[in-house]
Order: sequence, then C-alpha cells, then structure tokens
Amino acid sequence: MGISEQRLHDEADTIAFGRSLAARFEGGGRIYINGELGAGKTTLCRGILRHFEYSGAVKSPTFTLVESYELPRQTIYHFDLYRLADPDELEYIGINDYFSPENLCLVEWPQRAADSLPECDLEVTLTIARRERVISLNPTSALGVRACRMIRSRR
Repeated sequence: MGISEQRLHDEADTIAFGRSLAARFEGGGRIYINGELGAGKTTLCRGILRHFEYSGAVKSPTFTLVESYELPRQTIYHFDLYRLADPDELEYIGINDYFSPENLCLVEWPQRAADSLPECDLEVTLTIARRERVISLNPTSALGVRACRMIRSRR
C-alpha cells in the first residue's frame, strides 16, 4: 500500500483525523510525524490524545523532548525532537524504554534522531497548502497498512 493523502480544512479537521487515527493504534504503535513549523503536528497529537479521553492541554515537548500520558486505556509518549542537538542525547533519556510494543509513541521531527529510533508503523507528513493542510500517510509495517485501510474505508 502506497502513500495516501487527505486534505484537512482547519484545526477541527486535524483533531478529528487524529482521533480517527488513534482508534487504529489502541494496542500501541509508533507514529512519526513530519512537517514544517506550524504544519499541525502537535494539533494532530492533540486529536490522538483526545481519542484516549485526555482533556488537558497538549503542548509540544520541545524543551523536555518527551511528555508522557499514563491514561486508563493506553500509555502515550509524545516526543518533539526539534531541539535535539545530537541523536546520542536520546540514550541519556533512555529512549529504548519508551518504545515497548504496548505503548503508543508519537514522534515529531523524527529525522533529527538519525538512526536512533526504532522503525515506525506509520509515517505522517503534514504540508501547508494555502489555508489547508495536506496529510500524507505512509505505512511502514503491517499495523500501519491496516490503519490506512481502515481510514480509507471510513471515508
């Protein structure tokens, strides 16, 4: 299955898409999110967290690198690697401990980690297109392929 694209008209669309995407990763997984500053990466993560009934503020963990959410149905780790100076820094925070199969890991700016992260299940790219966003999904595992199929069938 190749890359799938969808247009998101506003913040509400991005949050709704995140909720829908999260339903496909209730048992855990790894979603890597690419896009320029202001493309909606953190808004997508907010939608994912809303699916799991988290109602608090969701901000990008730019300075702490990771924010953890211990929720009743799922443990979610939200990484923002934008300010990562060196991929070796990830060893100091025990990066491998976060990526247990039952956890859901959302990683913004994964390219900053070079080869220090495990393979993802789904690579998401958000692109700014005038006043909209285009979200592209590239599944990289069987879980990612199933998630994309379920999202396509929802439309």
